[in-house]
Amino acid sequence: MSNDSSNNAHSSHNSSARGASGRRGARRQGRELALKVLYSLRDQDADIRLVLDRFWGNFRFAEDVLGDPLEDSSATIAPDVLSFTENLARGVHANLEGIDRILKEFSTNWALERMARVDLAILRLAAYELLYCPAVPTSVIINEAIEIGKRFGSHETPAFVNGILDQISRKYRPK
Repeated sequence: MSNDSSNNAHSSHNSSARGASGRRGARRQGRELALKVLYSLRDQDADIRLVLDRFWGNFRFAEDVLGDPLEDSSATIAPDVLSFTENLARGVHANLEGIDRILKEFSTNWALERMARVDLAILRLAAYELLYCPAVPTSVIINEAIEIGKRFGSHETPAFVNGILDQISRKYRPK
């Protein structure tokens, strides 16, 4: 089973983020960690290297469902997860202006400044993948954003994110 494959809608919330081994897939973990980096990023003027250094130096998360901070700072993050996280965070940061322009185009009833920060971070992350990562299937990107929204956002986040990302995908990733 691929780490990016979506599970059926009837699976439990906890199992949707985990592979057969019980460990969340590396790509899901990377997306969730990238979300946390992006959430902490206030603007594009910040040096992404410093943001990532501070993030990795100060935050360690358990591999459980809640992603709670670990007390043991010696715990390591798998190299593939770390690399994927940093690639996503750097990609969003480098393309933030273009991503935000497209998000504004499709969020006509919402100013980006008024969106919940977690929703905006999820949208930026998924929009980056839709626009700049053609090897990742559209359905995977949108499904991952919805699942991450269920975990970190409000009750409205999944539908909100789905609506905007669906519109972006129709224009920028036509079938």
